Amino acid sequence: MDHGLAQVVVRHTHRVPVPPSSGSGRQGEVAARQLDAALMTVGFKLSAELLELLAGLPEETVAETGRSTLRTVAAMVGDHVRHNVYFRDFPANVPDTFDFWMSCVVDALADPAARAGTLDQLSEGVVNLLTLPAYGTYQHAYEEMLAAHDELIPAAGDRVTVLHAGGPLEDEAGALYLALAGSTTPLGEDRLADLRILAGACADGPQPEAIPVRENRAVVNRARLESGCPLLLDTVTDVLRLACSLSEGDVTLREPTRFKALSRPVRRALLAGLDAVVEASPAKLTDVPAYREPWKRLGERLHPHEYPRWPHAAAVFEVARGERRVRSVDSHVEELLERGRVAEAAELLASAPGRLYRALDRLLRSAPDQQQRDAVVAAALRTAGQVSGRVVLSVREHLHNRDAKSGRRRVFVNRAGGGWVADDTRAPVPAPEREALIAALDAETARRLPDPGHLLVDPEMLDVALPLSGRAAPSGLGVLPRGSLSRVEGELLRFFVYWKERGRTTDYDLSAVMLDDAFDTLAWLSWTSLTEVEGEHSGDITEAPHGASEFIDLRLGAVRGTYLVPEVDVYAGEGFDEVAESFFGFMLREAEQRGRPFEPRTVRLKSDLRGPGRVALPLAFVRGADGWHAKWLHVYLKGDPARNTVEGNRLTVGALLRAALEHESLTIRHFVDLLADRADSVTLWDGTTLPEGPVTFLGLTRPEGLHPDSRVLTPENLRDAIPA
Repeated sequence: MDHGLAQVVVRHTHRVPVPPSSGSGRQGEVAARQLDAALMTVGFKLSAELLELLAGLPEETVAETGRSTLRTVAAMVGDHVRHNVYFRDFPANVPDTFDFWMSCVVDALADPAARAGTLDQLSEGVVNLLTLPAYGTYQHAYEEMLAAHDELIPAAGDRVTVLHAGGPLEDEAGALYLALAGSTTPLGEDRLADLRILAGACADGPQPEAIPVRENRAVVNRARLESGCPLLLDTVTDVLRLACSLSEGDVTLREPTRFKALSRPVRRALLAGLDAVVEASPAKLTDVPAYREPWKRLGERLHPHEYPRWPHAAAVFEVARGERRVRSVDSHVEELLERGRVAEAAELLASAPGRLYRALDRLLRSAPDQQQRDAVVAAALRTAGQVSGRVVLSVREHLHNRDAKSGRRRVFVNRAGGGWVADDTRAPVPAPEREALIAALDAETARRLPDPGHLLVDPEMLDVALPLSGRAAPSGLGVLPRGSLSRVEGELLRFFVYWKERGRTTDYDLSAVMLDDAFDTLAWLSWTSLTEVEGEHSGDITEAPHGASEFIDLRLGAVRGTYLVPEVDVYAGEGFDEVAESFFGFMLREAEQRGRPFEPRTVRLKSDLRGPGRVALPLAFVRGADGWHAKWLHVYLKGDPARNTVEGNRLTVGALLRAALEHESLTIRHFVDLLADRADSVTLWDGTTLPEGPVTFLGLTRPEGLHPDSRVLTPENLRDAIPA
């Protein structure tokens, strides 16, 4: 078995590939039950069907499958590393901050090597904590920390994630490949990396009918090129993205790629593909100026002048160098808008419906009279069927948030997750046009959705946001798309962060800030405030050559204010995109459970930290009339180059949270409303009884006992809900 491929399948689908039974009786029964017991220690278990299938396999096959599966789920939950804490007894016996600092000074004065330097600092009235030997590094071994804690007492509320039975690995990998390659929404970096693995393994097998996302197409084309299959190209930018992939660069074209030297067969394949695209549609040359510099650098590697039989490919580089002028649609549109000819601009953009839809807000605000506004709406309605489902839904969400409410602030989140806030100074979109477009977009979305039959919905899924962007939900366990809202139940809430530096000393700081109704700061827990009424901080770790963890323990009933925001600050060293590994998460447990600081079966979220900026805001917690809810943010703030602290970020975090809460995301509730008229029936699942026949199920996890012909949508494959 290809364990790397199997691990990709388990991570994405929560299905364990199982080879066909060889009819060997129940040789694997003991090993299968041992695997089930081991999985339960990290919050997973085998479904009844999977347990039965494994029992019928040879013992060595079950053992091999078990080792691979355990490694995979341990990494999914963050249990593949050792989580130590500075204060060995955390959350017990955490000292007052000032008392702790003074104890570090006393220890330094007792250390002959540090005494003189510490005395010099004391004489000046300021002591740098980082110079004190007892500060910032673990003072005990991991095993000593374990010995200081009682065993976790199991509770009914502990997380149990069920792993379901899959078919042979080849079938499971092929199905996942088709789903990822054919996704209607962009994938994050980790999922693109998994798609590359799958594309290489499935290049000779069935292919998706369409690959609508360009980044996905670049990854698939690389696998096809390496396996000698024809390339899938219909724009010149497809070739540029493929070249970036071949050079291990950024296929999203956000970051510049240093192109590698390419072999002659690869150069011929790229130039031939480029020539065919331009020959079939010379207008495609208008896409070149948008990426003029990358094209010029790529031309230095492809040497198009050596291949005169492909003159149309050479024309691409002539445009990039400015030797041939082409006028882009965007420049023509800008000229028309400057002259007030909005209706003509809309008609021109109708030839590229996606661009038209992305420009609707501006066109409607710019139109000088009702006749031109009507023309914009007419162009949008006429081309609605040609626009991707993701763009239809994105514009629908945008228009919903463009009502006449005053005083709003806009929160911007780019494709990499970088976020910022600004005042919304735009004029409102005229209400009649806004309402007409919303109705039309809802009708278009409903038209594209498949008939659901019996629609079975877990109520916990209703407020989950639709994943309309690639970074709407980073990789991890229990992660929901940006904008989602989910209930939080438990007495104790524990945040954790883990990081491992790659080449430089790196200090990450975990903090939590409490805000009132007006988003003003009430208190915080961090390395500068180790204890508060609400809870305790596990202690500051300032370097992580072998990995380091920090924790914050909170008693939800004691939290002051309305909002609770965890954040991870880069105080010094490598950023989130530079470290070898970094992730954030939270656990929920009852007070009497005790246990180690990190208990995998109490983990509700483990989210990879990979993004720009120096301050990460994975989510926020909001107190409502019915208790606490998590609001999923997945945002990275720019911060300062060094020494970011929760105190320094208070105003920015408050402003961003306010803007994020004002923005209303499209959720599963919206889909359920659209499907209600077409469904045979709609049932809110009570968590117990399941229908006997097939259903379309929407829920946070797949329940055992669903009819095998059911369509199941969970956060792991929610992208499949977005129509093409």
